[in-house]
Amino acid sequence: MTTKSYSQLNNISTKILNLLNNPSISPSHFSQIQAQLIHHNLHYNTTIAKNLISTGQSLSLLNSSFTLYTKLIKKPHIFICNTLIQELSHSEDRLLKQKSISMYIHMYQERIFPNIYTYPFVLKSLSDLKELRLGKCVHTHVVKWGLDSDIYVQNSFLNLYGSCGEILVCRQLFDEMPQRDVVSWTVLVMGYRECGKYGDAVAVFERMRGSGVAPNRVTMVNALAACANCGGLDVGVWIDEYIRMKGWEMDVILGTSLIDMYGKCGKIERGFWAFREMKCRNVYTWNAVIRGFALAKSGEEALRWFLIMERENVKPDEVTLLAVLCACAYAGMVEQGRKIFSSLMNGKYGFPASAKHYACMVDLLARSGHLEEALIMIKEMPMEPTKSVWGALLAGCRLHGNQELSEFAAWKLIALAPRNSAYFVVLANLYGEMGRWNDAEKIRTLMKESGLLKDLGSSSVELEDQKDLLDLLR
Repeated sequence: MTTKSYSQLNNISTKILNLLNNPSISPSHFSQIQAQLIHHNLHYNTTIAKNLISTGQSLSLLNSSFTLYTKLIKKPHIFICNTLIQELSHSEDRLLKQKSISMYIHMYQERIFPNIYTYPFVLKSLSDLKELRLGKCVHTHVVKWGLDSDIYVQNSFLNLYGSCGEILVCRQLFDEMPQRDVVSWTVLVMGYRECGKYGDAVAVFERMRGSGVAPNRVTMVNALAACANCGGLDVGVWIDEYIRMKGWEMDVILGTSLIDMYGKCGKIERGFWAFREMKCRNVYTWNAVIRGFALAKSGEEALRWFLIMERENVKPDEVTLLAVLCACAYAGMVEQGRKIFSSLMNGKYGFPASAKHYACMVDLLARSGHLEEALIMIKEMPMEPTKSVWGALLAGCRLHGNQELSEFAAWKLIALAPRNSAYFVVLANLYGEMGRWNDAEKIRTLMKESGLLKDLGSSSVELEDQKDLLDLLR
């Protein structure tokens, strides 16, 4: 290449880079630039490629970049491959995220050797898409290329196995790591939390504290969620004090997590310092406050905060209505509950009532003795009644001594959950109270024939159905 040709090419490169970085670039301009790249054989230029891919992402044209570097150019530079995989992995579009994996497969087929910067983003996509089988294949590749000692790659594998529910594999890899950073510990805490092993998540967090690794905000949010779901108030309080000691800003995610933890641990009043400190609050923050009062069975406070929320022009969502209706049920605030449910049915909140909202309303009516009204509501539901709905009716009927309706509700529950011995026990006991000893004996015989044993820990369906309603709020 002559000096003149090189200078011309350099000028074209500069011009293309300026066009790609122009804020007013349009999709049609992008296509023209891409054509010029191919024409002048500049698509191998890593600087131009990085800018092209970045601009393609901002214009929602990553598909075009993917096609360019897999169909027209068979063997792009590893830097280009990594840049494209990174942008695709961060996409919210599932199909584009899948193409980051396709890009990796293309590299493998074309013998473009990956490096340590390739795998964290490939594994991110595999984690997000829950592609465990492909993830295991990639794991063998990483070991084959000798890249499994890099901590960023190791953390990415922890995230893959944890997010796919393979928490034992995740824990094994964690235990085998010679060094662990805050990300390693956080991913393990998150993995245990996501698979419902909240006590283990809290235990890992406490072990992290003892290891001398300082937690970050993501660690704290996950640890607080675990504390909230296993009643780990002591650890939650320690996190609260740590945040204050470090002077962390109470952002919406951290503040909401603290309020949620205190609410679910029965100490909602202690979460108010976080609420007051928060410069920005969203609907989840308000939900945590209202739900906390509902769980504490402080119906009047829950309703008061719901009304404040509306005055603040924060639009309630499905969870908000669920929490305030449950609070009304616990406090016996029938008229207030009817009014809110009526507004929900009339479209005030912009979403339809779900089976959970109906369960709360049936519970409210049944607890207060409006059994016939509750039954009519169930019959008029636009969806099939759930266990929580029939359980709420049964609990109300038992509370108010309506044996006939109790029998009806109990049979409905048995039809929905034929392996739940608690419902059979309640029905047998009900027949005993009614003097229908033959029917009670038939139920006990049916239980034996079905292999159902009486569980003394759950023989009170009232307690079980109260638990169902509490679970709606968690």
